[in-house]
Amino acid sequence: MKPTTHDVIAAAEERAILVSLLTQEDRKSRARQAGYSMEELIRLAETAGVSVLDTVVQSREAADSKWFIGKGKVSELRELSEALNANMVLFDQELSGVQVRNLEEALDLKIIDRTQLILDIFARRARTREGILQVELAQLTYLLPRLSGHGKNLSRLGGGIGTRGPGESKLETDRRHIRSRIRDLKRQLAEVIRHRTLHRARRRKTGVYQAALVGYTNAGKSTLLKQLTHADVLVENQLFATLDPTSRLLKLPAGKEIVLTDTVGFIQNLPHDLVAAFRATLEEVLEADLILHVVDSASTMREEQMEVVQQVLAELGAQGKEQLTLFNKVDLCSPEERDLLTGPGDFMRLSAYRAEDLDKLKERIQDKIGGVSLEYRIPAHRGDLLAQAYRIGEVTSSQTDGEEIRLTVQIGRPEYEVHGHALKEYEV
Repeated sequence: MKPTTHDVIAAAEERAILVSLLTQEDRKSRARQAGYSMEELIRLAETAGVSVLDTVVQSREAADSKWFIGKGKVSELRELSEALNANMVLFDQELSGVQVRNLEEALDLKIIDRTQLILDIFARRARTREGILQVELAQLTYLLPRLSGHGKNLSRLGGGIGTRGPGESKLETDRRHIRSRIRDLKRQLAEVIRHRTLHRARRRKTGVYQAALVGYTNAGKSTLLKQLTHADVLVENQLFATLDPTSRLLKLPAGKEIVLTDTVGFIQNLPHDLVAAFRATLEEVLEADLILHVVDSASTMREEQMEVVQQVLAELGAQGKEQLTLFNKVDLCSPEERDLLTGPGDFMRLSAYRAEDLDKLKERIQDKIGGVSLEYRIPAHRGDLLAQAYRIGEVTSSQTDGEEIRLTVQIGRPEYEVHGHALKEYEV
């Protein structure tokens, strides 16, 4: 009988069993976090288009260097995979090349770990040239020491997770060719970074105030950007829905405009290769005058997620920057839960879909900009200086006094540092 279209699709579909290892150390220090990590792996798999058939948690004193979960558990896993007709096993932890090879031979299935799954999702979501280059660099850097562990995996037909991005032909080349490709990617990225740096320098030269949205993936950063700036940006209830940074102008209540940038979401155990590859993109955070840390208030793991964000910020060298913590999605919390949303540092509770909350946020950002209130006596015939005063600050009062015009101007810190010298001699 000729196979139907449904049969072909069913055969090609990626059907996975998810596996996590809970060590003695995990049980003592992070049992709750380990449980949440498996829930997160399910969401990652669904984001990648994988059908989750079952989940398995193995408890051991420590990881098995050869089989990761132990040879006996591997045998049980093989029986389960045959019974469920699985064609893939996803591990919640990172595997070595030897472990991947042994598991592939024992199970005759595609073996993917958490890091590779995240890299695959990034490969799907990258849209800009820079994003595509960064993902490929991270994938190749990750795969280089594991080439010997992906024999069957790379020879499987039909693509899918683990074969996206660099592609099968590149992954089957020897280490020398992959190293050559990595060098080429780094050269291309260096040129992209050079252009980005020049653009940042020009933006900084104008004295434009910059704020960056950071947070755990799916905390609502893109929704906030869209609601605040009416930007045409992708908003989805998925992990890593936004990958490439998006910057838009935000108009504050007093009329001043600032640059607001949405950045890629963080996640626990975010691959170091990925952080390194995306450092140029994440440097938007380093350039920001204010970091808006968006938190999913409705998440039962919000404190752990906040800690992950602070760890990544520390890795980037941005932890010391001024921050405002935004407890988003408060409309999904009970009044009792909302009362528990506090600090650290300066914070506010809001919903991205409530106009009054957005107005309050704009006011808070405006207060953060701060600056100085200065009086100037400018000759009435100096239209250029008057225009400069209106351009770099908010003129709160204006009086004509003979041949002079007296202005009171509220000027933000960045503008005063860049443009204040032009009007210095006319300060009262």
